[in-house]
Amino acid sequence: MSLKLNEIFFSIQGESLYSGIPCVFIRLAGCNLRCTYCDTAYAWDDGIYMDVKEIVDRIKKFHCRLVEITGGEPLIQDETPSLIDTLIDSGYTVLLETNGSIDIRKVSSECIKIMDIKCPSSNESGKNRLENIRYLGKKDQIKFVIGCREDYLFARNIFQEYCMNITNGNILFSVNSTSLSPHELAAWILEDSLNVRFHLQLHKIIWPEIERGV
Repeated sequence: MSLKLNEIFFSIQGESLYSGIPCVFIRLAGCNLRCTYCDTAYAWDDGIYMDVKEIVDRIKKFHCRLVEITGGEPLIQDETPSLIDTLIDSGYTVLLETNGSIDIRKVSSECIKIMDIKCPSSNESGKNRLENIRYLGKKDQIKFVIGCREDYLFARNIFQEYCMNITNGNILFSVNSTSLSPHELAAWILEDSLNVRFHLQLHKIIWPEIERGV
């Protein structure tokens, strides 16, 4: 059983509630969306096939028990849930970064899912699979990437209609700082008293000039 792999690297977790913690990243190749702000377009096609055992052997050398599977979009590969199961059975804490357009029920409940909901500026908001929200567990998280006022209003409406029962700061409003200043998004959240977590991409602050392997 093999998967198309773009890269494996060891870095500081830059997103989600695990931000700031060392983490091994398994970036799988391929994506079914083409977001306007995508910062990992190099993973759309570029990759080599590697079997699950080889992937697990590769990450052992980092001596880190936190692993994130990302992309691209990991769930377009049918073998991804099996990779997740193998890592969990091996004692790893596993995060899955997914764009939210694919049914997440195939993924183990022990895997911590970080699910995007695409806002209008992505040009992919029509692909959101909002029914996925009902399948999220207490440890799972939802992330909105917000690049303008329209995105914010869209995210606020989704939050108020579908996510009001999700607590513990598990809803992340992440600023797309190439098109929106962080203080603007923070001000909107405070103005509306939204119970969401303001979010910055930590790895882009630490390594602003580096695109891969961080």
